[in-house]
Amino acid sequence: MTDLLEYLVRKMVDDPEAVEVTRRDEDSYVDLMIRVAPDDIGKVIGKSGRIIKALRTLMRAAGLREDKKVSVEILD
Repeated sequence: MTDLLEYLVRKMVDDPEAVEVTRRDEDSYVDLMIRVAPDDIGKVIGKSGRIIKALRTLMRAAGLREDKKVSVEILD
């Protein structure tokens, strides 16, 4: 799941080397945290938050395969 999110985000940004995705597991919950270069935050969020909403939807669907509830956050 982490690899999928990292792959998708790296394809969106100008500085793919700065992309870092960390995962924190707690019982049936998974927190995925994305860190990107400051100039790329807007690309990951998208207009009106459309891109991050789509990423969250994809990760929730991927989480169903592991019976996990997934949240995706962007770190500063």
